[in-house]
Amino acid sequence: MNVVLITVIVLALLGGVASIILYFVAQKFKVFEDPKIGEVEAVLPGANCGGCGFPGCHGLAEALSKADDISGMGCPVGGAEVMSKVAAILGKEVAASAPKVAVVRCNGTCANRPRLLNYDGARSCAIQSAHFAGETGCSFGCLGCGDCVSACTFGALGMDPETGLPVVDGDKCVACGACVKACPKGIIELRNKGPKDRRIWVSCVNKDKGAVARKACSAACIGCGKCAKECAFGAITVENNVAYIDFTKCKMCRKCVAACPTHAIHELNFPPRKAEPAEAAPEARN
Repeated sequence: MNVVLITVIVLALLGGVASIILYFVAQKFKVFEDPKIGEVEAVLPGANCGGCGFPGCHGLAEALSKADDISGMGCPVGGAEVMSKVAAILGKEVAASAPKVAVVRCNGTCANRPRLLNYDGARSCAIQSAHFAGETGCSFGCLGCGDCVSACTFGALGMDPETGLPVVDGDKCVACGACVKACPKGIIELRNKGPKDRRIWVSCVNKDKGAVARKACSAACIGCGKCAKECAFGAITVENNVAYIDFTKCKMCRKCVAACPTHAIHELNFPPRKAEPAEAAPEARN
């Protein structure tokens, strides 16, 4: 028997023994996966955006399958329709949640917030924020480099060249929260879409005192509190010189919008306001 044949036989025997050992090791240490995880993952949209707080759709499916209560969990991309399918697969109840959308809480347009410096560096909000406060007198506002646009995988954000601010396309936004995480200034927030896609929010996060904030941006919130006094539902609070509207309490009466002296409160998708009736002219005296 030649050397080549002996070598082939030995290698074949070693391979067979190794495969038997690997089989028994795999059986010993195999991890059982609930088949419902695969069923749940199949109905998820497969965006793997991380907006649910888990590492991809498989991570969410696994967490949903193992959780006793899934009412506080959800898929922002699939929304209520997908979660109702998940609940049916798992035989669990899921609370209905209002759809959300990203809003930009900065009104520091080029006209409202003039530039004082010229930034000559990498076009990244994260990098710019790490080096200095920004090109304007407001150290809280949008830096305009578009990190949020790059982070959005759904094409729901774009930079407006006229204002220098990001613009959200409400029809494309799935409220995954990627833009919120990408913004180093924290000016993007997820809020309820609202009935008929209507919403109201304070478009400012400047915490400087009124005069300082107004000097930096003509449309800044000055923390005067007029909006809070006007709100009959306790939806508005003023902390650190800036107002905030709690969308869970807001009844969208829009009185706060009219009360704001700097027009820092924005309203979206509402019908035009009715014109104030002109005061009757005084009767002519004889």
